[in-house]
Amino acid sequence: MNPIVVKIILFILSLSILIVLHEFGHFIPAKLFKTRVEKFFLFFDVKFALFKKKIGETEYGIGWLPLGGYVKISGMIDESMDTEQMAQEPQPWEFRSKPAWQRLIIMTGGVIVNFILAAIIYIGLIFTYGEYTLPTDKIKDGVWVTDPELGAELGIRTGDKILAIDGNPLENLDRIGVELINGNSITIERDGKRIEKDMPVDFISKMIEKEDRAAFIFPRMPFYIGGIPEKSANYNSGLQAKDHVIRIGTQEITYFDEAKAALEQYKGRATEVEVIREGKHVQIPVQVSDTATLGVQRGRVELKDLDRLGYIELKHTEYGFFEAIPAGIKKGVTTLVDYVKNMKKIFNPDTGAYKGVGGFGTIANIFPDTFDWEAFWDRTALLSVILGFMNILPIPALDGGHVMFLLYEMVTGRKPSDKFLEYATLVGFVLLIALLLFANGNDVYKWLFK
Repeated sequence: MNPIVVKIILFILSLSILIVLHEFGHFIPAKLFKTRVEKFFLFFDVKFALFKKKIGETEYGIGWLPLGGYVKISGMIDESMDTEQMAQEPQPWEFRSKPAWQRLIIMTGGVIVNFILAAIIYIGLIFTYGEYTLPTDKIKDGVWVTDPELGAELGIRTGDKILAIDGNPLENLDRIGVELINGNSITIERDGKRIEKDMPVDFISKMIEKEDRAAFIFPRMPFYIGGIPEKSANYNSGLQAKDHVIRIGTQEITYFDEAKAALEQYKGRATEVEVIREGKHVQIPVQVSDTATLGVQRGRVELKDLDRLGYIELKHTEYGFFEAIPAGIKKGVTTLVDYVKNMKKIFNPDTGAYKGVGGFGTIANIFPDTFDWEAFWDRTALLSVILGFMNILPIPALDGGHVMFLLYEMVTGRKPSDKFLEYATLVGFVLLIALLLFANGNDVYKWLFK
């Protein structure tokens, strides 16, 4: 199946699960408090619905516009803007007739479900697969900076060891991406010396501008050949896919990043390379191009292969069921904290992080292009955390906006007027539409011009 189609299928499946469970978080307490729920929809049914069926007092359905979902609760100012209902006398089964504490539980139910769901997924993943981490102290010869320009902005080079971000020890290299995005300073070790550097305020912006190279720090990797194109001068040289290059001319190489300097010595000339093939050492004459390349494709090396070959030491931690519970909750909390830090960067114009805000295209792109269920559930847990956090923001028209007004009512004893709530919801709805247009506009811009 086409990889793009797979991504879209997994994205829609994840979105559907999250929307339905979020809305159930509102639906269940509403029913417990005997509040009438008129509609329960996955996706929006603007003008018409793909499917709908009334069961009891609630109409269940699937809309055609996949921008979210909703439950319509009687007697509540929401995106439906049902002013006719609100103009009538309050009824006992309506939301507005219920005590403030019950309304608060109804409104926070969706967000609570999102956070609980994320924790449950992380617990399940950790229990099923365990956790693989890459301890920084097990990386023998420092990191590989694949984009020297970005590395220079940060003040880091290939071979450096990353010790800390913002003074906090970086224990696992697999967290380097999120730590760089949220951090302000970096501590490295170079040639035995400890160096501390402040990150440029607009470093995130520079990473976004190089979207295809935003991930640019990896463990140093051996030079494996992935393939030899027919147009390459070395197509018939005897080199083969999966050959492990360990010497170029007279210079032995351990890592791929060392190959360029070795090839520079033989630019435009013939030389010999030594490779390991099926456990045997093989010497092969080759032609080096005028640009100091062999004209071969670099082979992909997985972290587990690097561990097996002795280049790094992965740490695999297995968990029993009861051990997985606190570990999964901790991962959920860490994910939430990372996302909150990320949002702080986005709201600071100087960082340029707002350029990375994306819409449905960006979100769909985080899903794997194969039916990898471990990756699918991991991305779904991440989106559940994001959905929960975004919904609790104190913006009218979101759950957090309703919670803000309810807390005001509970503290002051005065309930905002229906007319005020209508206007506030309308303003919030306009803000959300503007954010939606901006985020998806960013996706369109990247697709057209990058």
